[in-house]
Amino acid sequence: MKPRIAVVDDETIVCNRLSRALAKDGAEVEAFTEGQAFLARHGEAPFDLVFLDLMLPDGDGISHIPAIKAVSPGTEIIVITGYGSIETAIAAVKEGAFHYVQKPVKLAEVRQLAQTALERAALRQENLRLRQVLKGAQGEKPLIGLSPALRKVFAMIDKVAPVDCNVLLTGASGTGKELVARAVHRQSARRDRPFVPFNCGAFTEDLGSSELFGYEKGAFTGATATKIGLLESATGGTVFLDEIGEMPLSMQVKLLRAIQERRILRVGGIRPIDLDIRIVAATNKDLKHEAATGAFREDLFFRLNVVTIHLPRLSERREDVAPLAEHFLEKYNRAFRKVVRAIDPEALAILTAYSYPGNVRELENIIERGVALTEGDTLLVKDLPSDLRQLSFDSVEGEGLVSLEEMERRYIARVLERTGYNKGLAAQVLGLPRTTLWRKLKQYGLE
Repeated sequence: MKPRIAVVDDETIVCNRLSRALAKDGAEVEAFTEGQAFLARHGEAPFDLVFLDLMLPDGDGISHIPAIKAVSPGTEIIVITGYGSIETAIAAVKEGAFHYVQKPVKLAEVRQLAQTALERAALRQENLRLRQVLKGAQGEKPLIGLSPALRKVFAMIDKVAPVDCNVLLTGASGTGKELVARAVHRQSARRDRPFVPFNCGAFTEDLGSSELFGYEKGAFTGATATKIGLLESATGGTVFLDEIGEMPLSMQVKLLRAIQERRILRVGGIRPIDLDIRIVAATNKDLKHEAATGAFREDLFFRLNVVTIHLPRLSERREDVAPLAEHFLEKYNRAFRKVVRAIDPEALAILTAYSYPGNVRELENIIERGVALTEGDTLLVKDLPSDLRQLSFDSVEGEGLVSLEEMERRYIARVLERTGYNKGLAAQVLGLPRTTLWRKLKQYGLE
């Protein structure tokens, strides 16, 4: 389907120029010279993108932004202003606009902005679709992100979930391995049977064996009744063995036998119990290396490692920081009964640039803290932890002293990179008027 674009401006000549330019790129364009007429049409058939003049004959354009979003939250808005006021543009962005252009408008800039905004809207829709697919049952945590690295994970989940084989998830702590395990379970034929998680590093050897395999009454002192183990309780479903690299070697032997024979013996039992389970294991260790050194059984490694899905660090998918932060903002708004509507662009730039040794779990903790502490409706830089507030671009070592001009060039380049080359956002982070930033980009050859 063709993207639907609305041009709302009190000048007929502007409406005509923009409509012709945008139609050249294959869009379906409708023009309006009054805000109310546009809102009525938007209510009937929502637009994907709106070019909105800030000065309309029937009211302030900014006041229409909430009404546009109320009808269609996914609609992107690009503000048109004839006053060159950065304050007015920032106010519009805070209300939900994607970007702004200044009169006299440049058609090449308008067409480029339209393409970027429509791509953003399409990605948001796909993200929503993936959330719905992966969220499954109500209350489940979704996997969020559309970076190339995470798309590979989604593709692997789609491929392996219907195939009833064991899966090994690798990646650093906090990257979301249990979320992937649950997604594999939900997309498999076992989705209506139990999903049973077990942390292999959370129990002593004896307790771990009792929890996994169960025990018979009288098997040991204190065994006053028969206990069904987690493997047995998961019949027909999926067992998630988290931190499998922490499992003691003696337990690894028992697990290997259970996988090979598809049956177990409870502790103290004599009657084998048949198993029908799928195993998804996870580790933050290099199990191949562990097996080579004797710290992990090689035969068990091969049994578990039928298919491997590697989860990237958050620093390897920085494009996902913003949607993740928005998700956690919504989550802790509900939890703390607060109304924090947005993250300040400068704070978001810092969050995007941070390295996240604790990965997604650390980002969640940062947003949780910020929502708890902020006093307004926007999460600001001052609401971030002190070590993030001190975050700056990497220092140049081993090159000796450089000129102030060179340092400025490098810093502008870094801010552009961290803001995804969004010049409006970069200008806000740098504290520069947009025209000054354009002049410096030309001066430093960074256009």
